[in-house]
Amino acid sequence: MSYIKSKIFLNLSKTQKTALCNYIRAKVKISTHLSTDELCNNFFEDEDYYINIGNPHFSFIKDLINNSFFKKEVKLYIDECLKLYKYKESQKPLIELQKKYEKEKRVFLREVKMSKENPTKKQLYYYDCLCKKYNIEKQNTDEMSKLDIKREIGRIIDEHSRDS
Repeated sequence: MSYIKSKIFLNLSKTQKTALCNYIRAKVKISTHLSTDELCNNFFEDEDYYINIGNPHFSFIKDLINNSFFKKEVKLYIDECLKLYKYKESQKPLIELQKKYEKEKRVFLREVKMSKENPTKKQLYYYDCLCKKYNIEKQNTDEMSKLDIKREIGRIIDEHSRDS
């Protein structure tokens, strides 16, 4: 994409080029189902309409809109934008898998960290309260980790939520 950007719209200033490219890319993004030719025609029809009513998106386009070289550059840029969005769409499943893997990895690392920490006073107090509430024999918590207490509390809550 950056290669194409450096080769097109050389007669425009940097600001004009950036504004035009961003506008075209936004139009392509919302209409990726259309072909390059349809998007080009749509772009030029819209710009002609706005020039004719005296309110163009870009005042510098007035002189260029009928230039065949400018039309080729626009078509080339639209084609590259379409390729980019189709590539991104094809990568979506891989990105989702990567996100899922990273989430599982964070959960695993959090559990490893918790397995090495001592339980908090709140956890121990909550565990004591649950044992008293459900008349469960309390286990020795001296050797238990934060993760062990968490799992024990979860087990007690699951057992008694199914019974109710």
